[in-house]
Amino acid sequence: MTATFGAESTTDEVLEGIDLSGKRILVTGVSAGLGVETARALTAHGATVVGAARDLAKASGATAHVPGLELVELDLASLASVRAAADALVAAGKPFDVVIANAGVMACPQGKTADGFETQFGVNHLGHFVFVNRIASLLGPGARLVNLSSAGHRFSDVDLEDPNFEHTPYAEFVAYGRSKTANILFAVEFDRRHKAGGVRAAAVHPGVIQTELGRYMTPEVLAALTRNIEESAQAGGQAFSWKTIPQGAATSCWAAVVAPAEAVGGLYCEDCHVAELVDDPAVRGGVQPYALDGEHAKALWAKSEELVGERF
Repeated sequence: MTATFGAESTTDEVLEGIDLSGKRILVTGVSAGLGVETARALTAHGATVVGAARDLAKASGATAHVPGLELVELDLASLASVRAAADALVAAGKPFDVVIANAGVMACPQGKTADGFETQFGVNHLGHFVFVNRIASLLGPGARLVNLSSAGHRFSDVDLEDPNFEHTPYAEFVAYGRSKTANILFAVEFDRRHKAGGVRAAAVHPGVIQTELGRYMTPEVLAALTRNIEESAQAGGQAFSWKTIPQGAATSCWAAVVAPAEAVGGLYCEDCHVAELVDDPAVRGGVQPYALDGEHAKALWAKSEELVGERF
């Protein structure tokens, strides 16, 4: 890498001088925030971007300034919708150079997807798990998968015995942490399975940004989360600051098209660099060892296949 980027780098800074002409990139969650900015930045550098969203009318309005963006309907809370969207893309037969699994929900009240899964695990992990695996045939040598995770993965490891909180008291941020850990483990195992064919996968933490992702949080919950982030930043010797949306989308773009594939494959990135292992959940930065554990990733893959009734 010829340039060094950090927490304050923006999408335009990360992509400066990068020509993405001829590249076809899929971004989920293009109806707001990071998804819109990611699509805008990649398109501005010549990429053909396909955006996936649950609400096409909202996505169309949010991306009106993004020229040439193709929209597809994708409701990650419904495996019927996920499969229909994936099957349509496969039938079209147009390959992708990058898939950025950006969509998600955060700290929502306890609920279930159309298929009966706990909402955050179902939307953030299982929906993308089925969608990405179903379109994997469209990813050829040199392609990449980028899963958006979060420093919130430190709130909890996945629970393979009780993924839907049927026997565990529900807590919004525990559920969020489980889903974000799952995003990393999915990237780890997808990378292991596909790297021999030249396809790599990475997970990224975009940073702490004020977007629609926090729409379910009450002012009290948001205040408590902010205190937690500030305390964990201090524990890691870091000063906490909010990121702008262009800064938040920068790591996705960096991991997708800037960093060498072998430098990020199977790993977790933050602030436009590969994160260090940090075995202390009180520290916000870095990645918890359980999230990169290869055997753990295989176990989650098997459990996910069992839950969705489909083998990949």
